Amino acid sequence: MAFNGTWKIDRNENYEKFMEAMGVNVMKRKLGAHDNLKITVQQDGNKFTVKESSTFRTIEIEFTLGVNFEYSLADGTELTGSWNMEGDKLVGTFTRKDNGKVLTARREIVGDELVQTYVYEGVEAKRIFKRG
Repeated sequence: MAFNGTWKIDRNENYEKFMEAMGVNVMKRKLGAHDNLKITVQQDGNKFTVKESSTFRTIEIEFTLGVNFEYSLADGTELTGSWNMEGDKLVGTFTRKDNGKVLTARREIVGDELVQTYVYEGVEAKRIFKRG
């Protein structure tokens, strides 16, 4: 339940390079790097509700660990996959519907921060959040 709470984006590492690898155009990359993302996580056993609120959209995602679901990124990229717990980390494996390539994501608490790490086509990026 360490993930529970509201988290506000603090900083990004290599995020524009990651979005470029994902095929996001330059204008959307510039906007995406400054999206003021805030996520609210509620965990109830194996069920999670995550509300994402940014400059561009607000969505609510519900998922159960180990159960596939569909998700659209802010740029419209459609994915299918699932989240699982590995130790104290949330690890997601998602497949793009348009090209079949895999995007992995990891959420972990490091100190008093929530660190989201993404890997796509060998490019790794981090988005670091502070409790808000």
